[in-house]
Order: sequence, then C-alpha cells, then structure tokens
Amino acid sequence: MLSAAAPSIYQAPKCFATYGTMGHVDPKQAPHRGKPWSAIMSQDFIHKVDLVLPSELFELVFEKVIETRQSPQYSKVTMTLGDILEGDFFTEYIKKGNVIMLSEGKMTASSLFTLHDGTLLMYLDKEVYERAGLVGKPYGAKGGRGLRPRWVVSFDLRSPAMLRGKKGFDRLIYACKNVLNQPTTWLFANVDESTPCPDPLQRYFPASFTSSPGITRDLVVVQGPLDIASETLANADRSSFEEGATECYEWLSLIRLGSPRVEPQDNIDPYLSRYQVPGDAEGQVSVCKLSWQGFVSSVWLHKLLVGTVAACPSTAWFSLSASCFSKHVPGGGDEIMILRPPVVGAKYLMWEINVSE
Repeated sequence: MLSAAAPSIYQAPKCFATYGTMGHVDPKQAPHRGKPWSAIMSQDFIHKVDLVLPSELFELVFEKVIETRQSPQYSKVTMTLGDILEGDFFTEYIKKGNVIMLSEGKMTASSLFTLHDGTLLMYLDKEVYERAGLVGKPYGAKGGRGLRPRWVVSFDLRSPAMLRGKKGFDRLIYACKNVLNQPTTWLFANVDESTPCPDPLQRYFPASFTSSPGITRDLVVVQGPLDIASETLANADRSSFEEGATECYEWLSLIRLGSPRVEPQDNIDPYLSRYQVPGDAEGQVSVCKLSWQGFVSSVWLHKLLVGTVAACPSTAWFSLSASCFSKHVPGGGDEIMILRPPVVGAKYLMWEINVSE
C-alpha cells in the first residue's frame, strides 16, 4: 500500500476560466452582481494591477479614465491590534467607514491579521490561540505530525454586538491587551473617498504612498490569440477551450512580464525556451501597458474596469489583471485576469487563479 502524500501548504494553484457576456455598462450605475464584477469585488488585498491595450487606445483611455480618477493611496503604519478596536479609529474607519488592512506575517507561520469589509481575521498558532481564549476553527492541512496546528478566528466588527459591554467584544479586547499586544506593521488603505477630520490614523505617524501608474508605450509584439474559436464555443469543446484559454493567458502574461519571448526579433535558443506565439505568428501589434503597484482595494479595481469598458470602442480589446498579496508561500498570491476580445457582443474571457483555497 502506498502511503498518503503528506499535507502541504505548497499546493498547486487552481485556475478557473470563464467565457461570458458583460452586457451594457453604465458608469453611473456600475454593476456589482454576476461575473466578471463579483469576481473583481472578491479580490481582497491587491498588490499589482496591469492594464494592457493597443497603443492606438492609449490617449483615449489615459484622458477619460486615468486622468479623471485618483491613483490608489495607502499607508504603512505600526499599531497594535487593540489600537484598531479603540476610540475614533474604530468608530470612523470600521463602524462608519470602509478600510482594508493587512498585517505583517503569514497564514502558515507566526500571527497574521487581516481586515476586509469590516471582518477581522486572525491566523494564530495553537499556543497563542489557547492563551487568547478566543473561539475559532482549525486552519490548514490536517493529519500531518510534522505540521504545527493553526487556528483562524473571525469577528464581524460591524455587527451591533461588537461594542463595549458585549461579551464577545470584551473577550476580544481582553485578548488584545494581554496576549495579542505586540506592535505590528500594517498596510492600510481607505476604500472610501472621504477621510475623517481629524484623521484618527495620524496619531500613529503613518508613512503614506501614492501608486502612480507606470507606463510602457509602443511595445511591439507578435500578434497572439485574443479570443476563443467560435467552433469551440458552439460545440462546447472543453479540451479545445482549455487549450485556447491557456494560449491567450500565456501571451498576455508574457506582455505583463515584459518578456522578450513575444517580441518579433526574439531568437532565443530553443534549449532555453520552447515558447512560440500560437497561430501563424506573422502579424505584429503595438501595445501599451499601465501598471500600479502598492496596496489596492477591489473597489478601485472595479471602477477602473468599468471606466475602461465605457471608454473603449465596443470592438476594441484590452486586458486587466490584478495580483493579490501572498499570505503564505512567497509569490503565491491569488490573481485575476479579464480579457475583452475584439468582437461584438461585449464578450469577456476571465481567468481566476486561486492559491489560498
């Protein structure tokens, strides 16, 4: 009998590809339900955003979308967990406002705290979990003797029960004062466009940053695939769909990376790389890339997608990608990529790469 493989945090990521129709997009009444909108909003802590589009659309998108909206802003601040749950910070930013926060640490080692949409998640090892006296659930791979048990504790801080004098909240405050009381470095971003006055964050002396777009213009690449063959969709051919979706994803990802593999003059030794742009690979196209890097909310990404869809002609293509922070294995964050093919009917092709599940 073969022994079972040891549970591991180094699991292969899962990729889900979806082909569908966006429908009409009104920037004044932006959609949030259904894909791709719900998939965009499900991203939690975004690290990098890339917008790739033909060079002839750059001026249009830059004027109507980029210049008309504020670049992502975020801060790096040192606070204890208890500081978040006290005073004006708790009232203005959590009860009334909407912020996202990510602490240093990993899900699989030490302690990690996240705050998203009013929900506080705490990833703790067994010793800290037992000392804190909180109620949580086991987290991570189970059944391995060599793995240290982990626990996750969740609190909805916007719940009416999360107030002084309530049993559950007082227990959380006690744990923050007596166990989870170490100063921690956080990334902080205000999802709302308005900031309280006076700003409760300033008492902790944050370092503030603005994610200005990095622009790469007139990048000439070999024309790659930008849609799924109509025969594949008509016949519901799963294997052909997977192959076509993979080819599109690879080509767009290499543009994101700035790889010379998609450049017309690339002549790398096949021993080092066997990649070739799918298809005839005879045509060339000039593209541009806009990149934002920092700590970005899904709300900002959603507005960017809505604005780009509304600004571009209906038959023009573009792709929007977002990479989330890794909360366990370095470089292993969730990703999402949306391609609008150059076809009529407001179609889209979306890839969701899930690492944390």
